[in-house]
Amino acid sequence: MTWSDEVFGALGVSVGEAGQPAVPVSGRAFPDGAAFRIEIPSVEGPRVLAAVLAAAQAEGITVNRVSQGSGAMLLRTAEMIDMAQSGAESGVEVCLFVGPRERFGVGAHPRSDDGRAHADQVRGVRQLRYAVEDVLRAVEAGIRSFLVADIGLLRTLRHAQTVGLLPADLVWKVSVSMAPSNPVALAVLAELGATTVNVPSDVTLAELAEMRGAVTVPIDLYVESPDPLGGVVRGQELGDLVRVGAPLYAKFGLRNARGLYPSGLHIVGDAAAIAAEKVHRAAVALEWLDRMATGLRQSGPGAPGLGLPVHNAVPG
Repeated sequence: MTWSDEVFGALGVSVGEAGQPAVPVSGRAFPDGAAFRIEIPSVEGPRVLAAVLAAAQAEGITVNRVSQGSGAMLLRTAEMIDMAQSGAESGVEVCLFVGPRERFGVGAHPRSDDGRAHADQVRGVRQLRYAVEDVLRAVEAGIRSFLVADIGLLRTLRHAQTVGLLPADLVWKVSVSMAPSNPVALAVLAELGATTVNVPSDVTLAELAEMRGAVTVPIDLYVESPDPLGGVVRGQELGDLVRVGAPLYAKFGLRNARGLYPSGLHIVGDAAAIAAEKVHRAAVALEWLDRMATGLRQSGPGAPGLGLPVHNAVPG
């Protein structure tokens, strides 16, 4: 009996079997048998990726995936090749957002109060063509993982894979800007070909269990989310979240940090510092997991099922 079992039991409060939450435990895992992986989002270019890798080494933790939010369209080919090579050498998946979306366009709708929820959709066939070309360009540079925020784009990219125009091993990660809030919506995205799917950062354990019961694909969840996504800080819950949601990508955003999109050299110092602190937050959460939920294994570098970059590309 643990300390908490004894205390809460004396108060007549049940916290579930072995001190764990009284919700269904997932029992599922990644292909390597691990229950979770760590993701650092908003890694906006080679210098920020270098900061993440250095911070992970200093903290003594493994980062399995990094994701970028400004869009592959804002990176030079040489920058993407640099990121792909760094990711391949360190066993880290590098996921780039597919470029054109409404919030960067000329329309007023995505910047209106009512239309902001759809700001990352792709508008019109011309922009859809740019988005597909953005993926092709990044694939040529060695990138194998992409953030997608539009159902039409997801279907288009999956069809391109089906007919052999894109590699079969690409990862399609559904963006948090399209995060499903119920298990049926999550299942629809999985049926459309999503490889992993972001769910809302404020999801309860019961809601997370419902979603896990609906699909087998990995779930992506902000354990700490930036202010525009609610500013949730729940690193101490990492063990519970993994037990219920496995296989789970635990994402570490950063509350009380400046916005970065679209990023560039003008704020690269801020972006690198913010990314390094996200790694620190992940290290703290892993200590909580070890304290409160022992036995949950994280994937190591280069684990199967990652959209690992290749570095056989050369600058054009």
